[in-house]
Amino acid sequence: MSAARTDLRLGFIALSDCAPLVVAKEKGFFDAENLNVDLSREASWANIRDKVTMGALDGAHMLGPLPLAVNLGVCGEPARLIAPMSLNLNGSAITVSAALAQAMRDADPQGMSARPRTARPLAKVVAERRARGEPPLTFAVVFPFSIHNYELRYWMAEAGVDPDRDVRIVVTPPARMADRLAAGAIDGFCVGAPWNVQVVTEGRGEILIYAAELWRVGPDKVFGVTEGWAERNPEVLMAVLRALIGAAAWADVPDNRPELAAILAHPRYVDAPEEVVARSLLGSPPYALGEPGPEGLDYLIFDRYAAGFPWRSHAVWFLTQMVRWGQIDPATDIAAAAEAAYRPDLYRTAAADLGAPTPLVDEKVEGLHASAWTLDEATAPIAMAPDVFFDGRKFDAAQPLKYAAGFDIGRLKA
Repeated sequence: MSAARTDLRLGFIALSDCAPLVVAKEKGFFDAENLNVDLSREASWANIRDKVTMGALDGAHMLGPLPLAVNLGVCGEPARLIAPMSLNLNGSAITVSAALAQAMRDADPQGMSARPRTARPLAKVVAERRARGEPPLTFAVVFPFSIHNYELRYWMAEAGVDPDRDVRIVVTPPARMADRLAAGAIDGFCVGAPWNVQVVTEGRGEILIYAAELWRVGPDKVFGVTEGWAERNPEVLMAVLRALIGAAAWADVPDNRPELAAILAHPRYVDAPEEVVARSLLGSPPYALGEPGPEGLDYLIFDRYAAGFPWRSHAVWFLTQMVRWGQIDPATDIAAAAEAAYRPDLYRTAAADLGAPTPLVDEKVEGLHASAWTLDEATAPIAMAPDVFFDGRKFDAAQPLKYAAGFDIGRLKA
């Protein structure tokens, strides 16, 4: 007699990077682990946070910084969340309205013709608007504690735009970004696929820069559960992780991407036109109508380059951004916060069950490699991608405060 199936309810947001959960459900990876999983589409990241911490969801697709912020008590009611797996690298982009793109082109045509684009043309528009006494531009991000907020701020600040003083940043759920841009409520946004593509496809805006151009293989989402749930259900957690690891590998096979686009486009999941979803999965999406994206750029990654491994250096980078922008106290024990939330030990156990190669180190220096490289400190060598930042900086997780204080714009100074 076979063992009883375990019922689980897992949350997700309508984004292409929910793919590991959706593929695990639709392609039988959960079934193979004797898991009966109900996938619940949620309206916002606040819903995800609240339902996981309250136990209404067993786990969820989650913003990478969210477990860190919740654990530190700066994002809702304090709780204990852990991230035993990353779900993707890259996948987001900074997009502006057609009107703002034209204003930037008028202000700095040379800057707008460069790739990757800096925020220099935006800085000129901001200055011109201030001189005319016009209100600040409004940009949207999906949540205050998100890679999207930090990417947008990093990009702006590098060109001298202070995101807290020169523009207005608001929070908008991912699926509503395009409609709010079309209504004129926001001038631009940073969000994950496929919502940037929707705006471009409709001719309402332009993608200025991909996440993969800001940081070639930057972190994004994780799979998150409460620490208590993980401790009460260790075998179930391993089963879930094995299913997600297998699903992520399936999703990264190029020949599977067209089918993946069709699955994700379904109304149960992302609920967007299949061709819109596909443009973020099959190569790179167009920057604008008539301006195709570059070939060969890893726009959205699920498995390659150790994408599923929850690097503590990613967690520490998120924490440095929280310090930089005044979200947490610089006296926070950053190493302890990263260690409590990001759990590579759990990922290694699940990956070992599958015979999948895994890193033997928890951290790496980010931004060190301008070309492809091999991670030898692993159970088997792992092919890795270039990992440079667009401004050429390098990030050593052993010196987080020095890094956070090393920017001209930010709330922390050396």
